[in-house]
Amino acid sequence: MVVTMLLLGALYLGFLTVLWQSGMDFFSLALIAAVLLGAQYYFSDKLVLWSMGARIVSPDEAPEVHGILERLAALADLPKPRVALVESDMPNAFATGRNPRNAVVAVTSGLLRRLERPELEAVLAHELTHVKNRDAMVITIASFLSTVAYFITRSFAFGGYYGGYGRRRDRGAGGVVIVYLAALAVWVISFFLIRALSRYREYAADRGGAILTGAPAQLAAALLKISGTMQHIPARDLREVEAMNAFFIVPALGGSSLMELFSTHPSLENRVARLTRMQQEMEGI
Repeated sequence: MVVTMLLLGALYLGFLTVLWQSGMDFFSLALIAAVLLGAQYYFSDKLVLWSMGARIVSPDEAPEVHGILERLAALADLPKPRVALVESDMPNAFATGRNPRNAVVAVTSGLLRRLERPELEAVLAHELTHVKNRDAMVITIASFLSTVAYFITRSFAFGGYYGGYGRRRDRGAGGVVIVYLAALAVWVISFFLIRALSRYREYAADRGGAILTGAPAQLAAALLKISGTMQHIPARDLREVEAMNAFFIVPALGGSSLMELFSTHPSLENRVARLTRMQQEMEGI
């Protein structure tokens, strides 16, 4: 994770140097990116819950989930997050919110029907670890200059480089091409680095959740059960929520291990293998 963040930092530093040397009005681009990402960050909980059709539920409506989260939050030294329910047969869970005080942990009705209590505890501990690690903030910050690079490439595509984002010094066609190529390279490379960072955050949430419950095997069992059930959900239903994959504990539409480079989540095989090793270490095997 540290290496990935250092690589992102080096990439972004090089990108800023190119923009500075080109004389491009970086401030305008940074302001647009900051507004968009800021809105996404501050309103992410409302946007995510709305897109999934989730509703906040009281302890009377979901006593088991509230009870588990209250106990786990106390162990993790966190305020208890709000609980949301998604009426969907797809078994899954996610956490959202810009900080622990604004956090929401959501579960689907399909998850509640299929998991045993220890497995549910493991899943909720995983989501609570995302909250504790402030993963929403980490990914938002990591995406900032990638978003700027995206705007630059789009600006070139629609001819806006000369107008909408401010005046540049006249460096000739060569300078324009260098800025475009640099932005394109940063956008593509940062895509893979941010995906890698997201996968490491999932590993960290798996580990943190397993430590919180003391039962890595239960989380592994839950992941296998969720993934296995997902295969029986109609593909059309899974495609409808595919945009939420980065939030889910298990992607709605997963790929093979060979496609892990493009995924926000590690492969199921790798996650289960790590959790199995953790269980063996805890048992002294």
